[in-house]
This record gives sequence, structure tokens and C-alpha cells, in this order.
Amino acid sequence: MSLLRLATRRSPLALAQAAIVQSLLSSRGVDSELVQIETTGDREASASLESLGGMGVFAIEVQRAVLDGAADVAVHSAKDLPSSSPPGLAIVCVPERRDAADVLVGRSLAGLGPGATVATGSPRRRALLLERRPDLRIVGLRGNMATRFAKAGRDGVDAVVAAAAALERLGVESLASERLDTAWFVPQVGQGTLALEVRSDDDPTRTSLAPLNDARAMTSLVAERAFLRELGAGCSIPAGAYATVERGTISVHGVMLAVDGTRSVRAEQSGSDPNVVGRLLATTLRDVLGGAELTGWNTGA
Repeated sequence: MSLLRLATRRSPLALAQAAIVQSLLSSRGVDSELVQIETTGDREASASLESLGGMGVFAIEVQRAVLDGAADVAVHSAKDLPSSSPPGLAIVCVPERRDAADVLVGRSLAGLGPGATVATGSPRRRALLLERRPDLRIVGLRGNMATRFAKAGRDGVDAVVAAAAALERLGVESLASERLDTAWFVPQVGQGTLALEVRSDDDPTRTSLAPLNDARAMTSLVAERAFLRELGAGCSIPAGAYATVERGTISVHGVMLAVDGTRSVRAEQSGSDPNVVGRLLATTLRDVLGGAELTGWNTGA
């Protein structure tokens, strides 16, 4: 296989993730180079994700580079992806998953006094925090990871929420004040996972990536994305799902919340087919809600 061109965002975290893929490829004798792409989400760093249209703002331009032939592989944080790949692309490789949990940077939950301020740009994180601590003041957060970490303890912000995997990939795990239990603080779909997309008809690239694939991580991602697809939810919806695989059994637990955390519903499903298990979890949550409209639920109406 000739040199593989890896399309990636330009952020420090995205480049660190692409470097991981490069290292994995190099260990198997495959050379690669990075094709750095500026995405809509990167250009509009001060705007909220909701105002930008939610999921896809960190992925569309990276995907387009592969579709247009400017790159061979799109390297994504799986949590940045919509629930389905665009026509002509397929996720063919998911390397070993890192910790899917969220963490607090700055202070632990118990260390946050009444009315403390926590920064996050995620509706899911906001709702989960308010579910446990309705006294907290939640403010928005954008920018690269270094900018986010620096917010903790400054400008009236007591703590920020981040992904444990992001800290690990950037080599700053010591910044975490507390790891939030995934049984309560259910992760975003795909959190901690890298997803490698290629053109659907590009068999040589698919073959080159095959040794990097982790079967459990791939199965878990398929189940979580099936949940998201069935729910019809994007990153503006306070919902999360986390799948694990043990001895051939896939278990997925999920949550949906009102944006203010005052209402929540959780469920778990298990089985052998990741697509079936993910879809069943989503329909179970809808059934628990008694047929309530998702829009009304998620806006707290």
C-alpha cells in the first residue's frame, strides 16, 4: 500500500489522535501523512454547538476531503459524528477504546460549594450535573482543550467537564479532579473512541486499516450509534449511551434528560446484535416516557 493520507482537524487533540493512528500504522509497516482540515466548528470557536447545527460541524469538511480524493482516511472522534455516514463513506476501523468517562477539572463534585459555577458546552453534561446538583450554575464552554482546561479556577469558573480520553491522549491525566461514574454520568455516544472512515469502494485502504481494528470497540460503537440513530438525537439532545461487550454479549445503558435535569429516564438492554440492542434501548426509553414527544421532553417543556 502506498502512503496513506489521513484527514484530521487541526486542533491539538485531533492531531494527537491522528498521531496515534499514524503510530499504529507505522508499527505495521504502513507510512502515512496528515492532511489538516479546518472545520466549521473550529472556525466558529466562540459559537455554541446548537447555533452551528450540532453534530457534524467537526466532521463534514474532514469527510469531504476523503470523498473528494484529497485524503484516504478520515480520522474522527466518534462522538463528533452524526449517527450515519454520508453516502460513499463507511467506518471500517475502530482502534482500542480509551476511557469513555467524563471528568471534572478544577474541583470534584463534592468540592463544589452551593451555587458553584461549572463550564460545559454539552447539553448532556449540563443536564446530568443539574440532575445531581440543581444548585450549580452551568455556563457555556468552547475552544480547544487547553483553553477549556485553563478556564477552571478563572473568571468565576470553579470546574470544567471534559472527556477522560482527551486528557489521556494529551498526556494531562493529572488535571482530573474526579472521574464521573459512567453508571450515572452516562457518556456521549462514541466517547473515548476513534472512528476511521474511508470511501466505501476503497478496498486497499480498508485492508491496510484492518489490523488496527478492535472488535469490541467496533461492536460497542455500532450499538451506540444504532441507539442515536433510532432516537433521532444529535448533540443538542441531553441523551447518552454506553456499550460494553463481554463474552459475546453486548450491554448498553442509556439516559435521556430534560435540559434542566429535573426529569430523567434510564434503561439497559443486552443481546448479541449491536444494531438490535442499540435500537431496542432507544425504543425502551421512549416507552418509559409514555410516548411523550422528544422535543417537549428535551426542552423541559
